Amino acid sequence: MKYLLNILLPLFVLTACEGPPTPRLARYSVHGIDVSHYQSRINWAELDSLTVHFAFIKATEGISYADSLFERNWEALGATDIRRGAYHFFRPEAPPGEQARHFVRTVTLETGDLPPVLDIELIGSLPKYELVRRLRVWLDIVENNMGVKPIIYTNLYFYNRHLAGHFTGYPLWVARYHDREPILADGNDWAFWQYGKQGRLPGIRGHVDFNVFNGTLEQLDSLRIPNPKVMELSERLR
Repeated sequence: MKYLLNILLPLFVLTACEGPPTPRLARYSVHGIDVSHYQSRINWAELDSLTVHFAFIKATEGISYADSLFERNWEALGATDIRRGAYHFFRPEAPPGEQARHFVRTVTLETGDLPPVLDIELIGSLPKYELVRRLRVWLDIVENNMGVKPIIYTNLYFYNRHLAGHFTGYPLWVARYHDREPILADGNDWAFWQYGKQGRLPGIRGHVDFNVFNGTLEQLDSLRIPNPKVMELSERLR
């Protein structure tokens, strides 16, 4: 019995600390998730039949790390009707240009994909002005190479303390684990809101982050990479 308790007690404590599953926010109409290798192998075909409109996948981190399941997830997600996007986890003290080029080499955007995402959650030992400068280097290189303005992801506290007022014009994806929407210190609007990290969905083992888009499905689609032929025609008509 003592041996059994030694096994079960840590599992009970872990489960108790995790809290209840994150409920879907019914007041929003456009829902999404974000994943990495932590979700292990995902059954994207099963998710395709649910109300999941978009998914962001971790692609890279720092100057050399690539998520072990990125290629598999990227290809499988591309075969569904779920809008896909890729993100890079930024290491503040690593050369930003090398980080940007690593992401560009790893991710190939196609028509219909969502813009690339810069995930910034750490400042390290940098002063704020230097962090902002380095983020701009990454953003400019990726935009110049991929032809689309990236999305910036961070949590509400980090944005208000370090980024507010510096990145007007970029779509913002803000994490705040609450049922109340995030309010940004500089008055900017958020485009995506990560409101919970303990979502449960068929096709995914374990928890997954839940997100919503601040708009309609048509507005989300306006962010997607357009068809080059459509872009060329649009330019001719101007």
